[in-house]
Amino acid sequence: MNSLKRHPICLPAIAGALLALCSCTASVRSGDLMISPGDDPGFKLEASVSDIPLFKAASLAAITVSGEEVTFKTTGKEKKSISDNFGKGRCFIFKGESVTGPAMTRELRLKVYDAFPSTVLVQAVYRNASGEPVPVDAWSLCGLEVKADLPDPYFWSFQGQSTEAREDWLKPVSGEFSQRNYMGMNNSDYGGGIPAVCLWRRDAGVMIGHLEPVPQLVSLPVAMEKGADCATVSLVKEYDGPLSLAPDAELETYTGFIHVFKGDCFLPLRNYAALLDKVGVHMPVSVPEAYETAWCAWGYERKFTIKEIVGTLPKVQELGFKWATLDDGYQIAEGDWDLTEERFPGGDADMKYMVDEFHKYGLKAELWWAPLAADPGTDFLRKYPNSVILDKDGKPQDITWWDSWFLSPLDPDVRREQSGLVKKFIGYYGFDGLKLDGQHMNAVAPDYNPAHHPDDPEKSFRELPGFFRLLHESAREIKPNSVLQYCPCGDCFSVYNLPYIDKAVSSDPTSSSQIRSKGYVLRALAPQLAYYGDHIELSDGENDFPTQLGIGAVIGTKFTWPADNPYVTHSYLLTPEKEALLKNALAIYEEKQLARGSYVPGLYDIGFDYPETHVLEQNGKMYYAFYATGEPVSSVELRGLEEGRTYHITDYYNHRDLGTVKASAHTVLDVTVEGSLLLEAEGI
Repeated sequence: MNSLKRHPICLPAIAGALLALCSCTASVRSGDLMISPGDDPGFKLEASVSDIPLFKAASLAAITVSGEEVTFKTTGKEKKSISDNFGKGRCFIFKGESVTGPAMTRELRLKVYDAFPSTVLVQAVYRNASGEPVPVDAWSLCGLEVKADLPDPYFWSFQGQSTEAREDWLKPVSGEFSQRNYMGMNNSDYGGGIPAVCLWRRDAGVMIGHLEPVPQLVSLPVAMEKGADCATVSLVKEYDGPLSLAPDAELETYTGFIHVFKGDCFLPLRNYAALLDKVGVHMPVSVPEAYETAWCAWGYERKFTIKEIVGTLPKVQELGFKWATLDDGYQIAEGDWDLTEERFPGGDADMKYMVDEFHKYGLKAELWWAPLAADPGTDFLRKYPNSVILDKDGKPQDITWWDSWFLSPLDPDVRREQSGLVKKFIGYYGFDGLKLDGQHMNAVAPDYNPAHHPDDPEKSFRELPGFFRLLHESAREIKPNSVLQYCPCGDCFSVYNLPYIDKAVSSDPTSSSQIRSKGYVLRALAPQLAYYGDHIELSDGENDFPTQLGIGAVIGTKFTWPADNPYVTHSYLLTPEKEALLKNALAIYEEKQLARGSYVPGLYDIGFDYPETHVLEQNGKMYYAFYATGEPVSSVELRGLEEGRTYHITDYYNHRDLGTVKASAHTVLDVTVEGSLLLEAEGI
């Protein structure tokens, strides 16, 4: 995190010895990335991943004072050998003095590591040398102008913000484009995400982001002007009001990074996850139970009855599902999580009966819950009136989706009571897992409640992941193989919350394409985290099993049987036709176990290649999933096969034998793809 200091500029302590200091070479090199130094804005970036220049211009570090950007000239250069959490590497230090604006010095640090080729870490330290306070409006790192590759005047991109639009994470950038990618709250309920962006052409791309161990309130804007031949990216920290930098005080930025690559965003995201691992943000490893198929009672919605749910269990068992979920509607209100008499007239005994019925049918039991939300007027808020997050005006922060207020993740009463609820749900009722739900979970707004930490309003935002760690640890204390599903309802998952969950979910996808693209990103970031495709009824046509199977997603559904709840407005009744599709998909899921397979990266470009293609490897076989959602195609290329080897090809979804192919540099299979095609390639 950035900080203010009153001592002379110095490098922070580095684990391991610093080797001999020497004069800096003319350029900084890391794999395919080279940076040539100069005065502002003269740092030049080159990427040997392409013969066509990737960068047009660069501003590696900038600071804005009183509305004007300060420029610096380089006055000294140093190079150090380093060994720290990232491994062995070199640190290049460029010392500069301001030539515009107030008198300031800047120390720009560029670090490269043997273990992370084509990657440079970027950080700056500014010192106020003016003798007077300096009002800092903002600073930025990794500012790049990225050239388009004509005749394709556009890029594909990964962008990690969260808004109420619930937009795609992967999207083209062309023409006139602008996206802020703010990591704070973009709407009352929506915020957080993945603080990194990728831009890539057909031949090469670049990724930038920050590597702080906790969330930070930054933006990563991506923009392209109409008719322009380049797009811009940067990492920006803007202050709500000018930050007063005292005389001789220092401002240290966060640590950013730049990474260049070939292909699409998959391998860069995996590189990013490996970098995060070095700062203590460790991606999770799911327990086996997280990969098991799930039925959810949400098809009956909030006015369900115990009889309806229990009456569906024989069919759930017959089909072979392993989990059953009780969804929203059991509670008195968000915040008051005692049982409503309307649906549980027998109180806790009724809930225990339902859980026992789940278990009697061989099903693990999961309970829906919206932590950190409390409705106005609830007993919880009457008992703990200081538990809520307050804005600058002293008003509670709204969760508009639930008509609730945000609870502080650091408030001791909130932490104690919500940890106690986990123990009640799992220990007392007997549930085996929890479905944590709501876009509000992904991030929280700065908290100005005087009962909390008014001297540091952003503390709750930074330390929110620790709340989910508390929930996870509370569940595991009771059941070591319990499963916490995390569903931030349309948000781009906070990468800092991921370490404390067991199952990610496509989270209310707006299309089958979103199910696939979200799975693509999450399989890149967290390859050992189970990915749940959400209810099949949320996919295109409410039955797109090829999307869930082809990307290795866990299958789920919210069908009703033998009848719908009379209060619902949409039928999810399991008809014979739907049951036949479901049985086929479940049989394939259990036989192939693709959700536990390894994603094979780098063979296809998810943006530029058509049809969209995903590849999994499991038990020595290659599984291809082709999605021709526009025009049908008459042949596909099977990349990644061993040249000269013969493979038996099967359409495993439709159970068709497609014969054999002999793999070559370009293995083409003549087969029509209209919609989707799932292929198994087994070497013989």
